[in-house]
Amino acid sequence: MNFRKTTEKDLDSVIKIIDEAKEFLKINNIDQWQNGYPNKEVILRDIENDHSYVLDDNGEIIATTVLSFDGDKNYDVIYNGDWITDNKYGVIHRIAVSRDYANRGIGKKIIESSEDIAKENNIKSMRADTHKDNKTMQSLLLKNGYEYCGIIFVEDGTERLAFEKEL
Repeated sequence: MNFRKTTEKDLDSVIKIIDEAKEFLKINNIDQWQNGYPNKEVILRDIENDHSYVLDDNGEIIATTVLSFDGDKNYDVIYNGDWITDNKYGVIHRIAVSRDYANRGIGKKIIESSEDIAKENNIKSMRADTHKDNKTMQSLLLKNGYEYCGIIFVEDGTERLAFEKEL
């Protein structure tokens, strides 16, 4: 498996995986990604900014994520807790795995690969956030050494649980 930057040729596969994730969230009554986000324009912008990554298994795109070292303005204020570090940090957003590859450790592989790139860039910690009802993502983060830090709010005003891990 190869963790690499997304190209525009990967766009249809990434959208398919994101759509599968949206359906999974909907079926599980998780009000996340249910308002048209993320969409093609968002994904294209991430590709253009070199923030979009895929996990490629012999030419088949099986997972996607966003990895950035540019900070996140939504993380400037945290409620009911504190960040672990004040260092420059990396951010993992929008981890999504093809339903055909669910429960095979692919989420862990995405996180580990993202952390490896962060370390190569001298990043000392990683942050992530998720919806309070997204127990799958919360579990993935906790199992991979992330600690719950508090609550942040995203652009549309919705609450997210915030996590951080020192590398």
